[in-house]
Amino acid sequence: MARKAQIAEQSTVPIAPSVKANSNGRKWDFPPLDKGSFTPMYFQIQTQLLKMIQSGQLRPGDALPSEDELSRACAVSRMTARHALQSLKSQGLASRHKGQGTFVSQPRVEKDIMHLSGFTAEMRALGLHPSSRVLGAEMTPASAEVASRLRIEVEAPVFHLQRLRCADSLPVAIEEVWISREQFPGVDQIDFSSASLYRTLRERYGIRLSRADEILEARASTTREADLLKIPRRSSVLSISRTLWSTDGKPVETAQSVYRGDRYRAVLSIPATAVE
Repeated sequence: MARKAQIAEQSTVPIAPSVKANSNGRKWDFPPLDKGSFTPMYFQIQTQLLKMIQSGQLRPGDALPSEDELSRACAVSRMTARHALQSLKSQGLASRHKGQGTFVSQPRVEKDIMHLSGFTAEMRALGLHPSSRVLGAEMTPASAEVASRLRIEVEAPVFHLQRLRCADSLPVAIEEVWISREQFPGVDQIDFSSASLYRTLRERYGIRLSRADEILEARASTTREADLLKIPRRSSVLSISRTLWSTDGKPVETAQSVYRGDRYRAVLSIPATAVE
């Protein structure tokens, strides 16, 4: 038995697969709706559009029919047509661009929070091309919070790495990592725009990871986060605080990651051992 915990923005956020101008020149042909069915008409329309998306007939960035076009093609009210489009948007399958129309969105990325893996491995497993832009990489004194998590002295030198993480060139996450200089000498000399941090820890420093303690929360983006992720300000984001531990019981890193709420959802499988 499994339950999926989905932490994702329910209101549509415009994203940027290359959007085509919605000229509405396409002729939309829909099978007749079953108006005698117990299935609501908006849901029948939504289902037909979903099939077109899943089959590849409609691809990310393609324009969806307008409310008026849906209304005429399916012989329903504009309110019913609007409901069908809103349902797709609430599932993250479509996004509305002011003055242009409604478009098919890129599919959300599912993050399995019960499985510990790095961003690069996660994206490749999903068939996406990962890339990173280093926003900052410097030695800095440990704050009280960072020192507590890494179990080092306050103001002890730590390597602070900030990266913008992209999937198929689309910004999807901002990641900040702090690791002890004493534990990992020379780590500040590595180019992490292309190198994997976890692979570096494993292959260069012989670290074997055992577990991660994570705290997840949904919140509004800051102005800086919104600008970097190319989303409207105060959009929903998934924030994950993490401390990573080695097999010898020592903290390896502490990190703070922020994921786009319109592109990510956390997935959790829970065994039914406690269910009565």
